Amino acid sequence: MAEKDIQNLMKKQDKIRNIAIAAHIDHGKTTFSDNLLAGAGMMSEELAGKQLALDFHEDEAARGITIDSASVSMIHNIGGEDYLINLIDTPGHVDFGGDVTRAMRAVDGCITLCCAVEGIMPQTETVLRQALKELVKPVLFINKVDRLIKEVKLTPQAMEQKFVSIINHINELIENIAPEGYKEKWKVSVGEGSVAFGSAFHNWALSFPYMKEKGITFKDVIDAYENDNHKELAKKAPLHEVVLAMSVKHHPNPVDAQKYRIPKIWHGDIESELGKSLINCDANGEVAFVPIKIVVDKHAGEVAAGRIFSGTIKQGDEVYMNLAKRNVRVQQVSVYKGAQRVIVDEVSAGNIIGVVGLKDVFTGETVSKNPIEPFEAIKHLFEPVVTKSIEVKKAADLPKLVETLKQVGKEDPSIKVTINEQTGESLISGMGELHLEIIENRIKTEKGLDVYTSAPIIVYRETVSKESSATEGKSPNKHNSFFIRVEPLEDNIYNAIQSGDISEGRIKKKDKSLAEVFSNLGWSGDEIRNIRDIYKGNVFMDETRGEVHIGEVIEMVLDAFEMVMDQGPLAREPCIKMKVSLVDIKLHEDAIHRGPAQVYPAVREAITESMKNGNATMLEPLQIHLIEMPDKFLSAVTKLVGGKRGQMIEVKQEGTNATMKAKIPVAEMIGWSNDLRSATEGRGVSSLMEQEFERVPASLKAEVVRKIRDRKGLAENQ
Repeated sequence: MAEKDIQNLMKKQDKIRNIAIAAHIDHGKTTFSDNLLAGAGMMSEELAGKQLALDFHEDEAARGITIDSASVSMIHNIGGEDYLINLIDTPGHVDFGGDVTRAMRAVDGCITLCCAVEGIMPQTETVLRQALKELVKPVLFINKVDRLIKEVKLTPQAMEQKFVSIINHINELIENIAPEGYKEKWKVSVGEGSVAFGSAFHNWALSFPYMKEKGITFKDVIDAYENDNHKELAKKAPLHEVVLAMSVKHHPNPVDAQKYRIPKIWHGDIESELGKSLINCDANGEVAFVPIKIVVDKHAGEVAAGRIFSGTIKQGDEVYMNLAKRNVRVQQVSVYKGAQRVIVDEVSAGNIIGVVGLKDVFTGETVSKNPIEPFEAIKHLFEPVVTKSIEVKKAADLPKLVETLKQVGKEDPSIKVTINEQTGESLISGMGELHLEIIENRIKTEKGLDVYTSAPIIVYRETVSKESSATEGKSPNKHNSFFIRVEPLEDNIYNAIQSGDISEGRIKKKDKSLAEVFSNLGWSGDEIRNIRDIYKGNVFMDETRGEVHIGEVIEMVLDAFEMVMDQGPLAREPCIKMKVSLVDIKLHEDAIHRGPAQVYPAVREAITESMKNGNATMLEPLQIHLIEMPDKFLSAVTKLVGGKRGQMIEVKQEGTNATMKAKIPVAEMIGWSNDLRSATEGRGVSSLMEQEFERVPASLKAEVVRKIRDRKGLAENQ
């Protein structure tokens, strides 16, 4: 396949499809993408399904799971026309869910893969939620149908029933999760051909339109397996042909998709020149590029892979990074062929590409020629809640560790890296133990650094349980006073911030869409007008009236508010779910007496005292897991969950299998996967469904605070 053909197709936007594959772990995504590559002539058919071409990292091959999303551009001929398919294979393991979220920003369609035997699993639900949140249109592929025939030995009627139950389940999810206006429109249907089924391992697939066209029936499929003739089936109905025909028909091209996706992910003025260029995916408009993944290439340095939403990028162009606020020069632009990058002269809107030269770029950055309104931050479903401190064995390696951690934080933004330059302590936070273990492994093997890590540390949150009275904070020179009240933030507002319906940040100008969301959630016009800052799940209100100098100090007040929200008074843990109101201020007439050195301590003291006044308390992270196991282990797992302060939410039994939904504090989950394995003789599997914060039991609060303060070296009453 000539690079020339790819370059020509990149300009024909109606012939481009940007798609991702998303599914639960072990449902066969990477084998499936191998088949698509083989179909495009990019690897031999014999190897398809065995090579796992998109698992480049050694640890992916060793563990047999996909950890990073991988992108590839390929040409497929469908109905006599060439189409450019830009495909991203995403991980299924929940600890790497951040990669899925980021991939969804770059694509317009998603193939949801699900195993015919296991059906829809928690992680399938999670990835579907991430896709619909970014307005990415789903189609369904039911994989591993060979297992229904060979292992479960179903009749054609029973197979159809099994498919119908999976399709109904996925449509129920779409109904519940999709934004208004898409609930019905985006449901998948066998008749329309937005559902296909097959076996990625044996390289065949069928959809209703394809069966009609080629005259193939369910019975043919069963016969093929009974006569051990599935290779014939793969010739008659090759997977890549069926699936990509489904994608071309049911997934939108970038021009159609950006019309409805841009207003959801970019909050600038749609009527402006740039707004129109984005909506129309205009190759001649202003450049707008969003990196979703940073890969470090030995030869080229940092390669930012992402989606170009508008304009054209050429080698040598000077571009502006809107979040980092600086200009850089593009050294190379390229398209992906799996692990290879093919360098091209220029790339235009609607494509998924790699750009070299964006120094110190982060995923979710907005790259343009001139400063523009950045794209909405990419919001992850779960926050990192497990932290480890990481140190080098040789002091001489310390500078290299700092460099490596910065790099790791870029390659996987759902890892949070905190480097304390003073103490030399470095912390990495991730979704769970496996996540951190893999990162640690990569630092050792790929980056060649000898490191060791501490036992896992759990990140708690601080909040208040009741409204406080207005508390005064005086500036050190005693000339300025700030009166602040703190109260718990309503659940519905907090949830809207978490889900991204309310964007975080300081409120600069009247924001109609923000006012609308708050008023739908029950806030009055006066309250909405007082909002000044939404920060990490907390809201700051300015209730002062007619204060002459408020404009000169408000930014400093907000800085101080954010400092306390980052490190609360009990144990310097982050604060969440609070409404902090500035009720009154008394300021010195002379500006020289109300600088940062006076304002910061006063505001911090006022918020801290109000929190103590409002019965400050600790929240601990809990995870809701779905645990699957043979039913004979049910009592052992019940005992295990009980021993970890867990609560059982529901238990279901089907045949000899049982599933349990349980809510367990993360603090008790250290070593969870090993404990579960030993309780179930290695046959129990658990997957994360949701994460939430709840109050630490009163009996444990003092002990938790003391332990954290000890660990951080804080004096008793600092």
